[in-house]
Amino acid sequence: MTTRGPMTTRLLTACTVVLVAITATGCVRFTAPDSPPQRTTAITPTPPGMIVAKPGTALPPDSETDNCNRLASLRPIPLPEPGQMPPRTPMAEIYANGRLIVGVDTGSNPFSFRDPLSGDLRGFDVDLAREISRAIFNDPNRIEFRVTRSADRIRALQTGQVDLVVKTMSITCERLKYVTFSSPYYVAAQRILAVINSKITSAANLKDKRVCVATGATSALRLRRIVPSATLVETATWADCLVLMQQSGVDAVSTDDAILAGLAAQDPWLHLVGPSLGEEYYGIGIRKDRDELVRFVNAVLVDLVATGRWRAIADEWLSVVGAPIALPRPTYRG
Repeated sequence: MTTRGPMTTRLLTACTVVLVAITATGCVRFTAPDSPPQRTTAITPTPPGMIVAKPGTALPPDSETDNCNRLASLRPIPLPEPGQMPPRTPMAEIYANGRLIVGVDTGSNPFSFRDPLSGDLRGFDVDLAREISRAIFNDPNRIEFRVTRSADRIRALQTGQVDLVVKTMSITCERLKYVTFSSPYYVAAQRILAVINSKITSAANLKDKRVCVATGATSALRLRRIVPSATLVETATWADCLVLMQQSGVDAVSTDDAILAGLAAQDPWLHLVGPSLGEEYYGIGIRKDRDELVRFVNAVLVDLVATGRWRAIADEWLSVVGAPIALPRPTYRG
């Protein structure tokens, strides 16, 4: 019989802690047992900025209609050589400033999130932003990322806090009143994230349930229309929704499939359910008075597709969705 000394016991304890920490970051996936563990029943801590919108609570105007031809963007310009931006253009101003300032998120895996090991921002949106920096400076790292909440994206553009917003930002007619967009760079399907052993399998099961959404996301508008009796719990980030799910603070999360797949990858007890509730087309947000920058960004997107770089980025980050990923066919005006 072998006895364990104090040092052995401490080492085993430390290894257990490390394994728990690694699992929490989503770096390692373990096979889940047949049934999920009992979720906490203690009082759920409230994430900063959380808002509970009960049935009947007024929400922003519904902007799903396409009476503005929302997906048509400005025609691309011939792409200039990096470091040779046309004078008196926003690109020349950005070049003179020495960096591209981009609004992103840190809790939208796999689009933009902070790597738990290195602390670096990574993801699909992050890599797209770096390609725009490369097109301006011939350097993907001449970029400053500014964490921007979903509810603050438009204001950050209007006030000049950022040059671009690359943050799973859906193109809507309502938002086009205040900012402009590039041509779509991704099309997502809104779905539902639920606990594996729950009885939630579709939107019909969300009646009288608590559903988490990020403040300012279009997901809330569609969900309110489909399930009027649901209580919407709005948080600053999708990562906050994940924590609330794990603490039984909400019954489900509803947003775009890739974001939900990123959350599910961090918790083996969660899965996506139900058919698509509607499509969302992501565009890069740009201030209204910067048409040359819109045309430039569209030219970068065209070049990324032509060179295969867009496909490489999509394959790296969006494989969690499962379905084949394709860049939406662009349409242009002017």
